[in-house]
Amino acid sequence: MEKVLIITGGSKGLGRGIIAAYLAANYRIFSISRSKNASEIAPNITQLQADLSKKEEVCGILEKIFSYFSATSLEKIVLINNAATLGTITRVENYGAAEIENTIFLNTIAPLILISDFIRLSLNWNCRKKIINISSGAAQKAYYGWTNYCASKAALDMLTRAIAIEQNSIPNGVKLISIAPGIVDTDMQATIRKADKTDFTEVARFVEYKNSGALADAMLVGAKIFEIDEEDTAENGAVLRVS
Repeated sequence: MEKVLIITGGSKGLGRGIIAAYLAANYRIFSISRSKNASEIAPNITQLQADLSKKEEVCGILEKIFSYFSATSLEKIVLINNAATLGTITRVENYGAAEIENTIFLNTIAPLILISDFIRLSLNWNCRKKIINISSGAAQKAYYGWTNYCASKAALDMLTRAIAIEQNSIPNGVKLISIAPGIVDTDMQATIRKADKTDFTEVARFVEYKNSGALADAMLVGAKIFEIDEEDTAENGAVLRVS
């Protein structure tokens, strides 16, 4: 019996930290990202290239992954929706329709499509089934210039709660949780520090996070997310923070 992790945005940043933790626990990993990563080449890792901001590349990708195994071969299967974009940092009136659509699709609609497909494809399977949505503190706290990101992450938390209610009503339903990882040292943080103060009024505070060493290491946070999954003490639909 094998354990499987399917993760989006696994080629860098927090995604790489999550993969390292699950790989150490002998999970078979399917990593979905726009580009392949040489550091992910390993016998237990299958990389799939897809731009999850495009509907045609999201739809059908889980059917492809599920063809690699069967219900009777699995002890546990986990989907982690990690891929996300901050989008353009600016006041809302400066957004164009394409910018709004791209950010909301990648951060909210793509995960929802993948969740729907995951639940449908694993229906009536007897193995343990888990979905972890990577959220953000911005789902709870509004930031100037981050309207798209804040709204899309808040929506991700709510769909986690709503789908969990549905899954609680069926035998061996999927367990869903949402986890805000904290302020992690990733490319997204580098993008934030480059923002103009007129677009993001709190940029100086985020620069100080980096200068003072306050940013969390992606590998350590990935390990903590794995621990939360393995402990499995949170209620279905829980919205958590990495402490």
